[in-house]
Amino acid sequence: MTSAQRPAGRHRRTIGRRRAVLGGVAAAGLTGAALLTTTLTGTANAAADWPTPGGSQAVSKTIEVSGTYDGGLKRFYGSGDLGGDGQDEGQDPIFKLKDGAVLKNVVIGSPAADGVHCSGSCTLQNVWWEDVGEDAASFKGTSSGATYTVTGGGAKKADDKVFQFNGAGKLNISGFQVSDFGKLVRSCGNCSTQYKRTISVSNVDVTAPGKSLVGINTNYGDTATLKSIRIHGDSSKKIKPCVRYTGNDDGDEPVETGSGPDGTYCRYSTSDISYN
Repeated sequence: MTSAQRPAGRHRRTIGRRRAVLGGVAAAGLTGAALLTTTLTGTANAAADWPTPGGSQAVSKTIEVSGTYDGGLKRFYGSGDLGGDGQDEGQDPIFKLKDGAVLKNVVIGSPAADGVHCSGSCTLQNVWWEDVGEDAASFKGTSSGATYTVTGGGAKKADDKVFQFNGAGKLNISGFQVSDFGKLVRSCGNCSTQYKRTISVSNVDVTAPGKSLVGINTNYGDTATLKSIRIHGDSSKKIKPCVRYTGNDDGDEPVETGSGPDGTYCRYSTSDISYN
């Protein structure tokens, strides 16, 4: 974890939520993004319950993935050298994905170490983090053409960031759900090598407590586009959808310069965010 201030303490609240699942589909059968239902107004809503893992597997050494890895909705958790669940810098991940790899149908339990690392373009499909460790996933590709795709799945209990965007390229998040978190995604504010980063977040369910959805660095040309964001349990609207920073490459804490839609960097309108 390389940027953005951490919350003062670790939340351990239990967020109880149930959402209707499409008839005839069991949680164990989920194989992609969170299942969708459509209201009478035609608005898509995330509808997947958290899956029940089909067994558990301790991981003492990072699992390296090339091609496609289907975990069959088994729970993977750290042990031995990967047995940490704190905010220490530089932890190793449970999974490390090579350029172009796909990780699907995985539940990452606790301890979670540093979750998932993507070395280049990657796809995380129906991946669930029960208790985020340092970060849920970090995107590290250095090519401006790299694309990181998160479809379905969810994350709970993130002290700070869920997704850490250290590399270059584009990050697309859709059909995801998050609760009890600091930030959903943060463009690295003080990495030694900086890039322009493009972020898109759509059809996402957010449950308080939380601090912000996206943090970007305007001085590097970052943009964040938000659409169909549903925020639950935040009637006072404390969760900031998009926060702008001035990033740096010398390790200093980045300076927050503003928040809210501006049409240039934070690209959304108030109608793209709903509160329930």
